[in-house]
Amino acid sequence: MIVRDKPSWRELAFAVRGSIVPAVAPRIVLLMLFAAATVWLHDNFAAVPEIEGMGFTVFGIALSLFLGFRNNAAYDRWWEARKLWGGLLADLRSFAREVQLFVADEALQKRLILLSLAFLHLHRANLRKLPADPRARKLAGEMADAPHPPCAPLDRITGLLGQAFQAGALDGFGAKALSERLANMTLQQAGCERIATTPLPYVYSLLIYRTTYLYCLLLPLALAGPVGWMTPLFVGIVAYVFLGLAEVTEDLSHPFGTTPNALPLDAICRAAEISLAPHLGEEPPEPLRAEDYYLS
Repeated sequence: MIVRDKPSWRELAFAVRGSIVPAVAPRIVLLMLFAAATVWLHDNFAAVPEIEGMGFTVFGIALSLFLGFRNNAAYDRWWEARKLWGGLLADLRSFAREVQLFVADEALQKRLILLSLAFLHLHRANLRKLPADPRARKLAGEMADAPHPPCAPLDRITGLLGQAFQAGALDGFGAKALSERLANMTLQQAGCERIATTPLPYVYSLLIYRTTYLYCLLLPLALAGPVGWMTPLFVGIVAYVFLGLAEVTEDLSHPFGTTPNALPLDAICRAAEISLAPHLGEEPPEPLRAEDYYLS
């Protein structure tokens, strides 16, 4: 995720990190070259028909509305994912406190808290499709090779709590509170997996890109006569707006990736490590810092 203060006018004009420009620039250049070719054919051979601009106005408004709808849908996914990870962070902090409150055995306390951290890192690696994530494997060990790795630490926590309850080392109220906390963590986990495995309908992307390219390819027919060789510039601006917005929504609709606009899952996991370090009797690690404005 890009983390930076409000940019100056110079940064606003020339910033590339976190911008969508690198993703859409080649296509914008091609569309501008096509617009230039259209103007050349119009001026030299009169081979290009001129179309009234009113139709393009209506077309552009309709396309803008649909892009706005898709952008809202993508942002809702991104924001829901952020809330779910915020809930997971809160649940891990509460779980550590409840473990220390209800479980008397200090060794078992530490084991349960470390397992909860292993779950969080395995969940991050699973969402990002990182089968060999070093931090997750260091905390989880052989659990990283389970059929569904994030569930393995939760299953082990449940087993340890069950043994403690059977042995009388954990009372019924504590067992109930901790099991409810685990259920809430599982609910947050399932919500993230639902977002990760259910993309925006493909037909949305298909319709958006088809209509955007159609609009940008037809636009020179309306501009070649009135504005002449300024047509490529106007086509480039329109293509930047429409294609850029389409790419932004594509980016936001995958909130768990490693793109500049994805969620900072590494930083959230580090925040959990910092919060749980006092419960483990360890020195808290340093929080992750943004590198070149990017927080992973």
